[in-house]
Amino acid sequence: MNNQTPQNGNRRITIDPITRLEGHGKIDIFLNERGDVDHAYYQIPELRGFETFSRGRPAEEMPQITSRICGVCPTAHHMAGTKALDSLYHVDPPPTAKKIRELIYSTFMLEDHALHVYILGGPDFIVGPDAPKETRNVVGVINTVGPDVGRKVISMRKRLRDIISLLGGKVIHPVFGLPGGVAKGISRDEVGRIRDAADDGVEFALFTLEVFKKIVLGYKAYVDMITSEAYTHRTYYMGMVDDRNRVNFYDGRIRVVDPSGKEFALFNAASYADHIAEHVEPWSYVKFCYLKQVGWKGFTDGPASGVYAVAPLARLNAAEGMATPKAQEAYEEYMKTLGGKPVHFTLANHWARIVEMIYAAERMAELARDPEITGETIRVIPTARPTSGVGVVEAPRGTLFHHYETDPNGIMQNANLIVATQNNSARIAMGIDKTAKELIHAGAVNESLLNRIEMTFRAYDPCNACATHSLPGAMPLRIRLFDHSRCLLREIVR
Repeated sequence: MNNQTPQNGNRRITIDPITRLEGHGKIDIFLNERGDVDHAYYQIPELRGFETFSRGRPAEEMPQITSRICGVCPTAHHMAGTKALDSLYHVDPPPTAKKIRELIYSTFMLEDHALHVYILGGPDFIVGPDAPKETRNVVGVINTVGPDVGRKVISMRKRLRDIISLLGGKVIHPVFGLPGGVAKGISRDEVGRIRDAADDGVEFALFTLEVFKKIVLGYKAYVDMITSEAYTHRTYYMGMVDDRNRVNFYDGRIRVVDPSGKEFALFNAASYADHIAEHVEPWSYVKFCYLKQVGWKGFTDGPASGVYAVAPLARLNAAEGMATPKAQEAYEEYMKTLGGKPVHFTLANHWARIVEMIYAAERMAELARDPEITGETIRVIPTARPTSGVGVVEAPRGTLFHHYETDPNGIMQNANLIVATQNNSARIAMGIDKTAKELIHAGAVNESLLNRIEMTFRAYDPCNACATHSLPGAMPLRIRLFDHSRCLLREIVR
């Protein structure tokens, strides 16, 4: 924590860097003369130019290029990019290819959600929000739950990552997706290994739910914190659903519900630009998405504001249920316990994430037993001339859009990527500001309190690397030179 005094005489508190997230960011909190919060800003200072340097590349390279945006969620970008190529080349993959894609993607969702539950977001609850900061990490989690549970988590994540490598070529930057299908089928010898991993994945997800119930829901102070006004926003919610309005990660239509839970919009990926617009603020490299039909009304919630949310909380609010039995049971318990739909508590994202873990594991098990999963027809070769294509998936962090435009030879002319953290960016900014105002009074600040402010953004599992993908032209640069005793020698600013 760094304390600085701006020119207006007000106190400034900076959390830099913020921790346990993908990418980089900082929080600036400005206090008034009474020591209360005047405003708190969630700032993303990093910049990555994927939309710009994709131009001039062959479109079929996009699933590989965009997967380099992030080392945690490359499968989401690879899949969205592959589906955008299907749309671009006007080709429909065969059933086996679609099921292989969804199998890989369900495996990825289970593994990625486990990462956040136990390593990124989990320490705030398992170790405790007021625990010393040096213990709020994966080591602290293992010390709290015991080495046997730690081994269980590490072993399960390794097995899931091995399945992704088996089917996708690589776990960090997979190479399976092609326009019209996939690069590799599944042999009958491989199916048994996948089924075993899926069945164990279901057991692991249910075990995780029991851990959450015991450690979080069994402790009144945590429940009070989750349901407190400091972590509550009443916004619109967006998520992808199947033809029965149940959660689906791989394919479906985009459903939006209003703050009362009533359906507001239901649209296909290709028409996303009719519903979503982006707002720019000078203090962040992240754009702030909002619903076009409502309009940008600033950082405020309620039905008159176009601010919406994505991610697990939003997906469960936007859907009418889950498509697998054990996940549906968990969904019903989640909704009943938290007062019914829609749930507006930001920290409830953690519970919703575990419900999705159960669905991902069950769906993985279903696909591994589908007779078509070992089919031999895994691709339809594109023949149409490319024009424009849109692909969408539900990334672990929320709805992810890829939109490509090419010349007649398939060379990229324009790319638009709207990622989950962009969709959430306005609600995250509102949350940081509100939580800081609720918790800081009369200038009383400590590390525990600042961590509770950070918990606001951790609930969304944000990926700031994914969210800062445009290139406005120039990036501010600050270089600080320190001597061996950490005394500042010189500062160079561009």
